[in-house]
Amino acid sequence: MTLWVLTILGLCALIAVDFFIGRKPHDVSIKEAGIWTVVWIVLAALFGVGLLIWGGGQAGGEFFAGFITEKSLSVDNLFVFILIMAKFSVPSHLQQRVLLFGVLIALVLRAIFIAAGAAVIANFSWVFYIFGAFLIYTAWKLIQEARSGDDEEEWEENRLLKAAERKFGVADQYHGTKLFIKKNGKKIMTPLMIVMLAIGTTDVLFAMDSIPAIFGLTQDPYIVFTANAFALMGLRQLYFLIGGLLKKLVHLSYGLSVILGFIGVKLVLHALHENGVHVPEISIPVSLGVICGVLVITTITSLMATKKQTEKEAAEEAAKGGDKDVADETPKDSIEA
Repeated sequence: MTLWVLTILGLCALIAVDFFIGRKPHDVSIKEAGIWTVVWIVLAALFGVGLLIWGGGQAGGEFFAGFITEKSLSVDNLFVFILIMAKFSVPSHLQQRVLLFGVLIALVLRAIFIAAGAAVIANFSWVFYIFGAFLIYTAWKLIQEARSGDDEEEWEENRLLKAAERKFGVADQYHGTKLFIKKNGKKIMTPLMIVMLAIGTTDVLFAMDSIPAIFGLTQDPYIVFTANAFALMGLRQLYFLIGGLLKKLVHLSYGLSVILGFIGVKLVLHALHENGVHVPEISIPVSLGVICGVLVITTITSLMATKKQTEKEAAEEAAKGGDKDVADETPKDSIEA
């Protein structure tokens, strides 16, 4: 219990420092985003090393595997965050504030999910079959969406947001960092509050696959929570750092589907082993190697494919430009003749 209290207090202190430094709304530069991205990754690495020293190799390995998995899955969240920001026309200088509170909402909701998941697993071991099957299905669905080109589907408000809008009403414009204003004597929400709720609650949908995925790597609620916390808290800076590069990760969905499918198989094997069936279990070092390997390969092939596509488009543009020049010169030559 003491460890949980100290960890939560430590995370709150880090969040407070992060908020204090970025308390004034401003456009986040690449340099600022890069520095804070490195800071959060270093903090996660130090925490993992601490677990290795005081908790043993098993705990440390599970944390790093869980953190890398959650971090890679959270990158996929950024696509939806970009859609939400665009839909609500969030001013660039307010986006960091939206993401900070949106991520905090997501962290609280994920903590509830993790607690529920841990309770279910502790009492019903057969739930591993459900988690495993769900992850394999999600992996297949990701591949289908990637092949059909449905990656950039339109974002729609969920029921919670619609209910909040009906109950409180929403102002027709942003009012700085204010979340509520008074209009005609009635308290109504600003669009900023709506976007924060959108970011936080939409993340719960992503938690539907990421939480079972990390429980496939470790059943320790403490490691599950801390891996999620460090992955989410660095997500805001990552948004500004690689937001423009996301479109270049064209094979990301394939990579994530392989990771989810792999963990799904691992869960099913673990469930069979728990029920006395003699099947091989996948160790944490193997899991860590597969996850890192898939992410590296996915990134390399994505950049190669993007470069090839860019060169192809440039060649087509050059060819069109050449044809246009010839077409423009032909009438002139015929007139001179």
